[in-house]
Amino acid sequence: MDTLVDTTPAGASAATLRKLYLLRFGFAAVWAALLFATADTLGPLSTTLLVVYPLFDVACAVVDARSAHANGGPARGLYVNIALSTLTGIGLAVAATSGIPAVLRVWGVWAVTAGLVQLVVGAARRRLGGQWAMIASGAISTVAGASFFAQAGKDDAALGSLAGYAFLGGVFFLVSALRLGRADKDA
Repeated sequence: MDTLVDTTPAGASAATLRKLYLLRFGFAAVWAALLFATADTLGPLSTTLLVVYPLFDVACAVVDARSAHANGGPARGLYVNIALSTLTGIGLAVAATSGIPAVLRVWGVWAVTAGLVQLVVGAARRRLGGQWAMIASGAISTVAGASFFAQAGKDDAALGSLAGYAFLGGVFFLVSALRLGRADKDA
């Protein structure tokens, strides 16, 4: 997630994004496995994992924004993402005290809004290559967010679907990283 209008030099920006996307894939895979293992209850470990995920997103967006700024590009989309993810981390900490349905509602709203931002940013960055996966991920995130919100109203509301969502998002980051690597070699 980066700029809404891409004016960064393609090589520097693509290399930074590739590294960041690989890191995000690794984090998402480990996080999803840990959450899935603890998803039956909303305890201290699962609550910590839930809060850490959007805060990791904030850290990645800050790195991405610094890179975009250093390469002469605007970072408005990243600043929106930083604000959304920060509020989500706080919201999840509060929601965890009310139970799984409240967590799913907060996560759902975040997935919808962050997905829309990711969709717009991916479309703006398509010139860098490897962004179709980010565009698809943003669209899927938006739909998944609505499903999390709907799931919160059911008797069997559970956290396991969040693990699958995060892992799939990580796979999209991996695909984009690999495509950016290929675009660098082709350039």
